[in-house]
Amino acid sequence: MASPTRRTIITGIALAAGWAGSARVHAAENVFRISYQKGAVNLVLLKERGTIEQALKPQGWSVTWAEFPAGPQLLEALNVGAADFGEVGDTPPIFAQAAGADIVYVGHEAPSPKNEAILVPKDSPIKTIADLKGRKIALAKGSSVHNLLLRALEANGFAYTDVQPVFLTPADARAAFESGAVDAWAIWDPYYAAVEIDLGARTVANGTGLVAAVGFLIARRPFAEGHPKVIETALAVLGDIDLWFNTHPGEAAAEMSPRLGLPAVVLQRGFERTPLGASGRSPTNKLSIVKQRVRVHGRRLSWLLGWHRSVDRSVLGCVLRG
Repeated sequence: MASPTRRTIITGIALAAGWAGSARVHAAENVFRISYQKGAVNLVLLKERGTIEQALKPQGWSVTWAEFPAGPQLLEALNVGAADFGEVGDTPPIFAQAAGADIVYVGHEAPSPKNEAILVPKDSPIKTIADLKGRKIALAKGSSVHNLLLRALEANGFAYTDVQPVFLTPADARAAFESGAVDAWAIWDPYYAAVEIDLGARTVANGTGLVAAVGFLIARRPFAEGHPKVIETALAVLGDIDLWFNTHPGEAAAEMSPRLGLPAVVLQRGFERTPLGASGRSPTNKLSIVKQRVRVHGRRLSWLLGWHRSVDRSVLGCVLRG
């Protein structure tokens, strides 16, 4: 349940102006603006149930929601002040920080390496990572699966330059995958489960043994430092819904199916390989944040970014009390 440009940076003068206007309106109101992706099923369900709204109403806050196709776009919204909080995979924040985004890590989800994979059509001659050499692979630039592809290639003795990455949003990538315009697709659930069930897509490799696939809860630094109680409330509500998801995957799939426009069987498959567990304290126990630092300084990402930096200053101490 995960880099500006999970998972192409949205740019443009008109869009930036619109976001800036949104930020000015927000400044005069107690409005908590949550950004989410279709894959963040816990946030999607909370949106539909209005649970965060109920929890924040006594504090005098209202909530608005905005959907984004992947983590990079979501973090760009946070960076320009158009959103306050959201959930992304482990790689997008690194790219966002490289671009100077003023964001903070406020929590994380449980690792879910099985919910992202490199897929090929069912009749493809590609059987192994080695067979991907010279092939076109669809993926979202700067997303968690960007890191998965890097790690999979490296683990098999290949370089990133040995393949042809094709940067596409999940919707465009699926169309390219179905049409044969690309040879493989690196993607996460529920898109992963959908093409497995709909098209019989085969998994060449998932994240097991390659990536931790930790989802991070990210906030704008000014908002998180100014309103820690709002962040704490959101994390508590997320923790409760995560426990429910983990123990009721079938019920969760049935409830979410009409809201996401996906069959319950697709959602349940994704839920079963995506353990949830939001925590506002885990980064300060050093485990997740040390792993995140390794991702930054490790040669897999640093050479791609041409950048080195510790993520420690981006852990919000006033919220993440260990």
